Amino acid sequence: MKQYSRIFQYLKVYKSKIALYFLFIVLSIVFSIVSVGMLMPFLQLIFTGEGTFKAASNPVIQFFNDLLLDTLKDPNNKVPVLGYICLLMISFIILKNLFLYLSYYVLNPLKNTVVNQLRQDLYDKVLQLPIGFFTEKRKGDLMSRMTNDVGEVEGSVVGTLEGWIRDPLTIIINLVVLFLISPQLTLFILILIPVLGLVIGRVTKSLKKHSERAAQKSSEALSTLEETLGGLRVIKAFNVEKLMRFRYRKNNEELLHAKNHISYRRDLASPLSEVMGVMLFTIVLYYGGRLVLKNQLLEASVFLGYLAIFYNIINPAKALSTSFSNMRKGAAAIGRIEEILKAPVTVDDNPDGKQMSAFSHKIEFRNVRFAYDDAVILDNINLSIEKGKTIALVGSSGAGKSTLADLIPRFHDVTSGEVLIDGINIKDYSLHSVRNLMSIVTQEPILFNDTIGNNIALGQQGATEEQSAEAAKIANAHEFISKKEDGYKSNIGDRGSKLSGGERQRLTIARAVLKNPPILILDEATSSLDTESERLVQDAINNMMQNRTSIVIAHRLSTIRHADEIIVLQKRKDCGTGYA
Repeated sequence: MKQYSRIFQYLKVYKSKIALYFLFIVLSIVFSIVSVGMLMPFLQLIFTGEGTFKAASNPVIQFFNDLLLDTLKDPNNKVPVLGYICLLMISFIILKNLFLYLSYYVLNPLKNTVVNQLRQDLYDKVLQLPIGFFTEKRKGDLMSRMTNDVGEVEGSVVGTLEGWIRDPLTIIINLVVLFLISPQLTLFILILIPVLGLVIGRVTKSLKKHSERAAQKSSEALSTLEETLGGLRVIKAFNVEKLMRFRYRKNNEELLHAKNHISYRRDLASPLSEVMGVMLFTIVLYYGGRLVLKNQLLEASVFLGYLAIFYNIINPAKALSTSFSNMRKGAAAIGRIEEILKAPVTVDDNPDGKQMSAFSHKIEFRNVRFAYDDAVILDNINLSIEKGKTIALVGSSGAGKSTLADLIPRFHDVTSGEVLIDGINIKDYSLHSVRNLMSIVTQEPILFNDTIGNNIALGQQGATEEQSAEAAKIANAHEFISKKEDGYKSNIGDRGSKLSGGERQRLTIARAVLKNPPILILDEATSSLDTESERLVQDAINNMMQNRTSIVIAHRLSTIRHADEIIVLQKRKDCGTGYA
């Protein structure tokens, strides 16, 4: 049960509601037993003409005697007594189902809350994790864990949550009542029940392994689909539809085989438990019948009532075996989710950090070294960037230009050395306050499926349309925005698909301008543009860089010709590191 500890943690908050659910379930079980137990006086009345039992040898029989005692003062009052027994049975059945409904009414919102909290925690953790984490993981795999695996937990684990409490309680309470009626017969049952559990356990043992394989293949198929949708133009241009079709079909067939194995094992648990339950019932029928016929330890009506109560155990036992197999299946999904939730946050906020309200002097790198998976990217970097200056980072691909720039907003933390702003290590500042003084324009424009105005105002929530328009003018974007039918309220589609490359990049510049930060980081912002778009974007960048400290990563001379200082990074052949 260790892998389900997170679910139990979520439920701890709702102890009072769980206690209420527990109460309703117990009352439902009790009224169910009493309603079924009313068969004993009913059968006694039909078979012997007596509504009570002469030998009240145990508390259960005594209870039914007391329940009907006042109705039997007149020996000739048998038909009304029969009606009274039937009325009691109906009343108890109504009470049983009323409390059963109330238990669902209490528990179902809790189940939905657990799944909702799990999904929210996953999303929050994705936002917390450093960028380096996502370079190791495929996007499709992460999406699969947040959708398919959460859905699996919802259906296989949380969906059977009531069975974790209701079914064991039903079995235990019914067994106690059966023991009170006939200890000898109940002890015989208790010897046989573990055999059923052992067989079901062997059948469901391999479910977790097959579930893990199915989850992996599902994530691979989702990754292939995501890559196909993102690269459809390249796939068609290079005529590799057949190759992509083969990859997806292979993943899909492997997923099919894994799911079939899960279905074979899981679906076997239910009929097997039913067959063994019927076998157990038949053995009890034979053994109890012998007690009635030979030793007269049980009255016939009591034994039939005993069988009816015993039958109450079979369905819960069957449901419990199904829940057990579902929990085994869901354990694989929980394990995959826990990998994300327990992933270390290597770039964590400093809750007691200083608030960086302004940038006054300089950014400084002191003996900075950065290694990633034992590969040294930067080594012994010493660099000072004065306020108001533009620093250009140039060098071959893989020399560490983007990594060096990413250390300033703490997308990564240094392996050794220090990055300081105004003489203070950036780790001593609160992470939010450091990033609040920076804007970043990346090589690939990153926009969201929203309006133009909301994309520009992303970093400055609450900005007016006039403020957004002013930022757009500086970014040379206002003219093309004004030509659109809905202006700043126009939706730009998925990742800005309704705009050209130059238009998308100018929107990201407008977004950076509106935030009005003292520090700018420009990561090859014009490298993917045509000449005309580059001119417009470069003009926008020049406007934006005025009176700001700028770190510019670029290959083109036009981008860096106005730089105050050019830093050349290159790979060392001995260890592959970049250095300034």
